[in-house]
Amino acid sequence: MRLTEELRLRCKSYASKVIRFYARLPKGEKAVEVLGLQLLRSGTSVAAHSREASRARSPAGFCSKLDGLLQEADESQLGLELLTEDCNISDEKTAPLLQETSEILAVFTTIVSRSRNLP
Repeated sequence: MRLTEELRLRCKSYASKVIRFYARLPKGEKAVEVLGLQLLRSGTSVAAHSREASRARSPAGFCSKLDGLLQEADESQLGLELLTEDCNISDEKTAPLLQETSEILAVFTTIVSRSRNLP
């Protein structure tokens, strides 16, 4: 099983957006710095897991890597929510990434569900 080139590129693009978002976060606030670094790690891990899934040797390995991708995307979503709700990072800055995160979660949840139901 393999992911399409389009999905791998979408995940890489997502990681790039997370990097750019992180680079624009205000410096000097401990909570923002900690959450920002965690978002940077989890957001870029989404792309890493998509690449690993594409190299999986079995359907179980494929689903396992995508489960990791889903965990990282969910963690990214939480980080963005906390930055917005508790660190005064404006909705207009986080909304595009939150939207993309939600879409990635939906797409890959469907892929994992369908892959596990294959004969």
